[in-house]
Parts: sequence; C-alpha cells; structure tokens
Amino acid sequence: MAVKGRDIALRAASAAVLGPAAVAATWIGGVWFLGLIVAASIVLAFEWAAMSAPNARRLIGGAVSFGVVAAVISAHFGAMSVAFVMLVFGAAAAGLYARGRGQQALDAAYGVLYLGWPSVLLIWLRDVDSTVGLHWTVLVFAVTWSADILAYLAGSTFGGPKLWPSYSPNKTWSGFVGGILAGAVAGAAMTAWFDMGRLTVFWGAVLGLAAALATMGGDLWESGLKRRFGVKDAGNTIPGHGGLLDRVDGLMFAVVVVAAGRLLVVMLEKGAS
Repeated sequence: MAVKGRDIALRAASAAVLGPAAVAATWIGGVWFLGLIVAASIVLAFEWAAMSAPNARRLIGGAVSFGVVAAVISAHFGAMSVAFVMLVFGAAAAGLYARGRGQQALDAAYGVLYLGWPSVLLIWLRDVDSTVGLHWTVLVFAVTWSADILAYLAGSTFGGPKLWPSYSPNKTWSGFVGGILAGAVAGAAMTAWFDMGRLTVFWGAVLGLAAALATMGGDLWESGLKRRFGVKDAGNTIPGHGGLLDRVDGLMFAVVVVAAGRLLVVMLEKGAS
C-alpha cells in the first residue's frame, strides 16, 4: 500500500508541474499551442525511436520528428490536405532513411503516422475556431484524463479479473468500467458547461463514452507495441509516469473520435444553415 501511495504521489507531483503548462498553452492557442504540440511530437518521436531502433535512436528520432513536425506546422497554417500528404511522404522518407541505416523501415514509417495523425488533428481541433476550438480541445483532454485517472483508481481499488492479460497484465475490468463511465460523465459535463454548437448533453455523453473507449484502446495498443519491442515503459521522461507516450497513448486515439464528432457537428450546422 505504501508503494502505491508513493506512486500516486509522484504521479500527482508530475501532473501538477506539467498540467498547468499544457492547460495554459491550450487556453492561449495559436503559436503557444503549436509550440506545445511540436515539443511533444519531438519527445514522442525520440521515445518511439528508443523503443523501435535503440541502436540508432538519434537518427531515427530525428527522421520521425521531421515528418511529424512538418505536417503539424502545415496544419497550423490551415493547410490540412497538405498536412496529411506530408504525413504520407514523411513516413515514406523516414522509412527509406531507416532502411539506408540498417534499421526497420516499417517501424520508422509507422512512427510518423502513429504520432503524426493525432498531432495534426489536435491542431485542427484547437485552431478550427478561437472559442469553439478551445471547447472541443478541453473536451478531449477532460474525457481522456478522466478516463485514465478513474481507470487507474478503480483498478487499484477494486482489482478483479484482468482485462487482457496477454497484452497488459495490470489492467482490470473494474478499471475499464470506471474509465468509460468517467469519460461519459466528463463528456456530458463539458457539453453542459461549454457552448458545443449542436452537440447536446446526451450526445456529449455518448461522444465521451466513445472517446473513453478509444482511450482504453490506445492504452492497450501501446501495451502491445511495448511488448513487441521488449520494453516496460516508453521512456522515463515523466517521473512516476514513464515516458510521455505512456501518458498520451489514449489521447492519441481519443482525439480521432472527438475530431470525428466535431466534423459531424460542423456538417450538421452547415446543413441547417
């Protein structure tokens, strides 16, 4: 129990330091949010390289960073089509670069797509509108953090049968249920609190539930990747949390669901006008 208490305290201390910076950059938006995503993308790229190509992590980390950051900057300037094209070409370039240095080409290429897709969508979600974009970005963070925290607390408190022992032996069904319920509540709360256009509280809860499921899926997916590469954590960037990828693996999947919800709302609003 004492070990778990120290673990929770260390996690809380790390969150207390990093959380306000992320919240401030998200709130201000613009180049500050761009800077947050660029910095996170670079850290994630080098964590990915350390897992997938430990003998060439600097070279592969630089190649993956370049592919992701180029797409993110394009998205910041509103060129979403260009951003997605650059992701594809960035993945191909990183793969060829890795192959030329005796590394796995597919791992490097996948790293660009795996990290780049959610990064570009986060830029689109925040910058789609100065106020509404903030609301939708807050929603995806609130749902992801709620699902992640409640899943950890529920799993630690209640324990019980394992969710998927072969992929993630520490995750339980009690944590899974706690996480998706927390996501639904967070989605409903954010929709009630903020102006989300045509998104009602009920559909906000549905979107929160779907995003929480995606959060759990992203967590399991990264667990599978770590098992494939034979590592316990993606890194040691954040004390008590492991690597940054260990903290945002669920967010990377959840943002796709929330962005799809936002796009649907935009389409409905245009159809009604």
